[in-house]
Amino acid sequence: MARATKRLVICVDNEGYEASLEKRKVYVQVPDLSAEKRGHVRVVDESGESYLYPKEMFLALDLPDSVKRAILQGA
Repeated sequence: MARATKRLVICVDNEGYEASLEKRKVYVQVPDLSAEKRGHVRVVDESGESYLYPKEMFLALDLPDSVKRAILQGA
């Protein structure tokens, strides 16, 4: 079984979560298949903890591996 990896997403809508999410900011998405089946994603937010948010609030980023590694090393 392949190991699930963290993904990078960008917040496109923070309505109702203004204290936890910043629009146009890149966040780390933590794998959570159960949440994804219910239309949510688990994201490490401004608190530094991972929480569930509606999937439509984010867009997945398709970046070169070197850029992903650089961002994730700082996360």
